[in-house]
Amino acid sequence: MDTLLTAEIAANSPRYRRRSSTFIDGVHDVPDEKASPMAPAQLYSTMSGRLFHSGRIAIVLVGLPARGKTHISVSLSRYLQWLGVKTRVFHLGDYRRATMGPDMEVPEDYFFINASATSVMLRQKILKKCREDIYAWLNHENGQVAIYDAVNPLASGRRSLAKEFQKHDVQTLFLESYVTDQNILEENARSVKISSPDVRRTYEIPRDTTNWSQFVGMDPDEAAKLYLKRIDMKIPHFETMNEPDLNYVKMTNAGERLDYNNVSFGYLSTRIVFYLMNLHIKSRVTFFARAGTSSQEDSFKADAPLGDEGRAYAKKMSDTLLAHREAERAAIIAAGGSPAPLKPLTVWTSTRKRTVETADYLKDIGYRVRQRSQMSQLNPGVCEKLSETAMRRLYPDEVERHELDPYHHRYPRAESYHDLAVRLEPIILELEREHNDLLIIAHESVLRVLYGYLMACDAMNIPKLKFPRNEIIEIIPASYQNEAKRIKIPDVHIDMIPGSPEDIRIPVPPSGFISPLSGLGTPAEPATPMSKVVPPSLLTPPGEKPQNPLSRD
Repeated sequence: MDTLLTAEIAANSPRYRRRSSTFIDGVHDVPDEKASPMAPAQLYSTMSGRLFHSGRIAIVLVGLPARGKTHISVSLSRYLQWLGVKTRVFHLGDYRRATMGPDMEVPEDYFFINASATSVMLRQKILKKCREDIYAWLNHENGQVAIYDAVNPLASGRRSLAKEFQKHDVQTLFLESYVTDQNILEENARSVKISSPDVRRTYEIPRDTTNWSQFVGMDPDEAAKLYLKRIDMKIPHFETMNEPDLNYVKMTNAGERLDYNNVSFGYLSTRIVFYLMNLHIKSRVTFFARAGTSSQEDSFKADAPLGDEGRAYAKKMSDTLLAHREAERAAIIAAGGSPAPLKPLTVWTSTRKRTVETADYLKDIGYRVRQRSQMSQLNPGVCEKLSETAMRRLYPDEVERHELDPYHHRYPRAESYHDLAVRLEPIILELEREHNDLLIIAHESVLRVLYGYLMACDAMNIPKLKFPRNEIIEIIPASYQNEAKRIKIPDVHIDMIPGSPEDIRIPVPPSGFISPLSGLGTPAEPATPMSKVVPPSLLTPPGEKPQNPLSRD
């Protein structure tokens, strides 16, 4: 038996990676074979599991550390999974760390061309295990796209890799992140590798590249420069992509320039290039918030304005968000991070009155607000004003189909969550293109789909996501995954807190019940069945008529 098949390797291998909690996105999750094979919020599906008449593709990352390769590979995987393409990322660094253990450093000549025999053997064993997993994914698990995240510094090695994949009937697309801008390099090293508050507890630590104890207490700018210098010493030989016989895409300076060569093997490859044209590697944070409430009867057609409580909520939400951003910056500086000013904040709303008016407070104090018509709430159709009892009586077959598949089912003249996801595809690409920090104020149905994309939620869980009004959800991007946390909005009136129920099997929670962020748990607390949190008799208060879940925001 290969000595590399240790428990640590199994734990870190993508084939055996444990499922994430809702703190962390699910982009690296291994699907539960007993559950639905549905990809996260997928737009398209086929019986074979293969899309766009494309064969198997290996996307091979190229580039030195601190160039954003892992961020690009994970972001691309998230987008392809969202389209419905079976995709998995294989980080060579995971295999290297698992093989060597947490306290062992990579030999000095590990990346050298003329490395010692011991380093060459170690390198080959690590590569062997990683590629075995890639072929197992493509050949035995019906995978379509494997993303191989490694340095791949030499042209000769890249040609050999392309020939090897060709023998297995796998098309190869090389993807290089090439950075010449020293400011981008230092910012990436400073924010992602050094200043991150999670740097010592996530995969961000390149233990195999340098000794991190020397950076403790250093000036962030000096630490970044030292880190980049160490990379040049550890990996002295690197050849940028310029092979005319290979298929490759070359991103320069975080998307400033995009070159591609021979990328002509099907529609899926052009979709990949199109996505990369909208992607950048600069860090920014996304916030989700609900719109305020109306004092009038609100419905999909009525489009009522904010009431007095709604306007008070808008101010509290805005003040809480602005105070949180300043507190986060102060904490970074106190921890020895960069004293750089906050990124500009852009606000997106739909064209619905309540979302637009919720953003007016921020607009009045100088923040940029953009209205996006695609972000209008899910259309409830003819069932909007019907009670649950009436829906079950008039449309029993529709109710049964909805209970079986709440993500794809649509009521008469209504939209499904799948329809909404298709409508939001341009917003997804705009979101990837945005450089500023972003606040999205929208209906809960829209937030569910967008959160499902960013956090790689399973499609069948998207209708169950909850966004109570007394919380702002913050999505924090990291190279290896996105993370989510909740920001409490103080003194929100108890009647404004509950979110809309996801389907007619779950009644509207009583006022004051704070529903969890998702059915799997929340960034602040584990999931607990509703029947254990609130007695069944309290879910629908006596004498209160059950409400139609499609009509309430």
